[in-house]
Amino acid sequence: MRNHRKHTVLAAAAIAALSLGLTACGGGDGATGAKDAGSASSAQSSAGTGDNGTAGGGTADQTAAKSGSGSTGGSATGGSTAGGSTGSTGGSKTGSTTAGSTGQKSSAKAPACAYGDIKVTAAKADEVPTEHIVLTATNTSGRSCTLLEYPLVAFGPIQTAKDVPAVAKSKPATLVVLKAGEPAYANVRVALGGVHENNKVVKEFNVNLFAPQGPAEGSIVVKAPAGGLAVDEAAAKTGYWTYELRNGADEF
Repeated sequence: MRNHRKHTVLAAAAIAALSLGLTACGGGDGATGAKDAGSASSAQSSAGTGDNGTAGGGTADQTAAKSGSGSTGGSATGGSTAGGSTGSTGGSKTGSTTAGSTGQKSSAKAPACAYGDIKVTAAKADEVPTEHIVLTATNTSGRSCTLLEYPLVAFGPIQTAKDVPAVAKSKPATLVVLKAGEPAYANVRVALGGVHENNKVVKEFNVNLFAPQGPAEGSIVVKAPAGGLAVDEAAAKTGYWTYELRNGADEF
């Protein structure tokens, strides 16, 4: 009985040992499999990394290529842009400045005539008794100038004589620009005709011109026609400078 139990115990121990051995072998295979799987995974990862690295390299090359082409394109674009800007700017500056300057020079208004640019003479109108004289202003400057407004006529000492008022209806629609040697005219009433106690005989008188800001500096001394003029300052009026005397506008 004791021997039987002893054999049974030994058999059980042998079976347990065999089971442990098999488990150990199985565990070893599992570990090997895990290692193989791990190696495979590592290999795949390495391959993947290698592929990605290759792809990354390709991407880098493509990026470099793109950067290179971008730089080249950028340079070309930059060049064309710069060229375009230069051409445009140069063209516009040169074109507009030259054309503008030429246009301005050709279309600019002539400067105002100064007293040294103009010679003024007086002639009696064809009437008896004399009520009007015609002033002729001739440009002697050798260049064009603009004769502004009307003659500022003073029949007496320039410091005390009053200026003869202008007749508004006589004002021309455009400025009077005189080329060298050209004349302009102004009709001036000096009296109402006949003998009047306020009349005074004038042998010479003064004419001033206008500047853009007002009366110009300097005065032109004009000799009266032969025999002098009987002037009534209260009745005196002047017309505006004009290229030629006009019916209606210069009749007053």
